Amino acid sequence: MSQMKKDCGYAAADLVKDGQVLGLGTGSTTLYFIEKVGMRVRDEGIEVMGIPTSFQSRLLARKWNIPLTDLSEHEIDLAVDGADEIDLDFNLIKGGGAAHTLEKIVDYSAKELVIIADESKLVDVLGAFPLPIEIIPDSLNPVTKALEDMGGKVEVRMGQAKDGPVITDNGNFILDVAFGKIENPIPMEKELNTIPGVVENGLFTEMVDKVIIGSKDGVKYL
Repeated sequence: MSQMKKDCGYAAADLVKDGQVLGLGTGSTTLYFIEKVGMRVRDEGIEVMGIPTSFQSRLLARKWNIPLTDLSEHEIDLAVDGADEIDLDFNLIKGGGAAHTLEKIVDYSAKELVIIADESKLVDVLGAFPLPIEIIPDSLNPVTKALEDMGGKVEVRMGQAKDGPVITDNGNFILDVAFGKIENPIPMEKELNTIPGVVENGLFTEMVDKVIIGSKDGVKYL
């Protein structure tokens, strides 16, 4: 599995052109993309700048001497990010790494969005992976009730090697919500964000330009 992730991450890095500003996604697949971009900076002398979507991607970019900037200074030419699920219409569930709020801002802002993933992330219908929703901590009870009224089974994501809930880079909680099959992700994405206290949800719809899949048979471009 790690080889599949590495293959598609490296393939995405080969799309990068000299002089581009890059959106640097978060997760176990995009770390290979950042790694290969760093190798190209070192070995080929390409000049790029990165806009990270998390502390993880920020630290990794610094490790590889990729200069960083932000959306107040530059527009993004190419964003490369991972996904927890990808349906047949290239709608996504993201947020397994609790970074989907900034990921959505960066990915939506990019002129081109490329998603990289191993073949296990391709699904016919979204929903086997619980939907991550970032919320303001004080809104936990009313948001939970609203999500349950929509048919969701809600769990607060708890930390590992840390007591209590996961705290996002923005200082918020993550709810993992099982809705079952999500047949209509486009209106659901919008509806969820109308709930007071919801910062952002992990449905990414109508955003993706290209998907690169790592498989046992090699890299596939969709």
